[in-house]
Order: sequence, then C-alpha cells, then structure tokens
Amino acid sequence: QVQLVESGGELVQAGGSLTLSCAASGRIFSSHFMGWFRQAPGKEREFVAGIRWGVGNTYYRESVKGRFTISRDSGKNMVGLRMNNLKPEDTAVYFCALARGGYSTQTSSYVYWGQGTQVTVSS
Repeated sequence: QVQLVESGGELVQAGGSLTLSCAASGRIFSSHFMGWFRQAPGKEREFVAGIRWGVGNTYYRESVKGRFTISRDSGKNMVGLRMNNLKPEDTAVYFCALARGGYSTQTSSYVYWGQGTQVTVSS
C-alpha cells in the first residue's frame, strides 16, 4: 500500500514559478513509475510528466516541455514538479500517481493517487 500526498499548489501570476511536491509513504520499487497529472474544470485528467523511479528517465507532455521539470528523491520518497513560466492554461488540480509498470500516460495504468493540489495561474 502506498499513500501519496501532494503540496505546493497556490495562486500565481502568469510567468511565475511553483514547485509541487509529492510525499509517498510505503515501499516504492525501482520498477515503479511516478506521474504527475492535472485536471482542469470540465476536462479530462491528463498526463503532465513522469519519471522512472529506478533510473530516473523523465517524460513530459509537449505543452510543458522546457517549462516543467520532474525530479525524485528516492531517499525521502518524494517526487517534485518544478513549473516555470506558468500560463493560465496550466490552471488545474495537480495529482501525483504511481504505476507499477513502466511509462504510461493513461490514468488506468496508475494504482495509487494523491488527493490533488490546486494550481491557479492568473493572467
């Protein structure tokens, strides 16, 4: 059993930066994959970024490449998402999630989810 708790979401102006954190309790294996998703009102939850827990390979959706950086601290069981040059369209609830398999952008691949943290970007 793994529990995930996100933090760091807040209101920020366009062009600003935020760092989200996800603290995981329970055992995370090198084969696991950690992802950040987001869900805006009236829209489906979408993959934002992900990282292979063991080797650290990272993956991003096209619209955040060059602006967002995902990282992990295996010693602290934490995953971070550094978000720079934020845009109003980045406004959403951000979730971290764990998949037992490899890289996936599909929500159905993830077995554990956090409760989410709200990011609001004002124009």
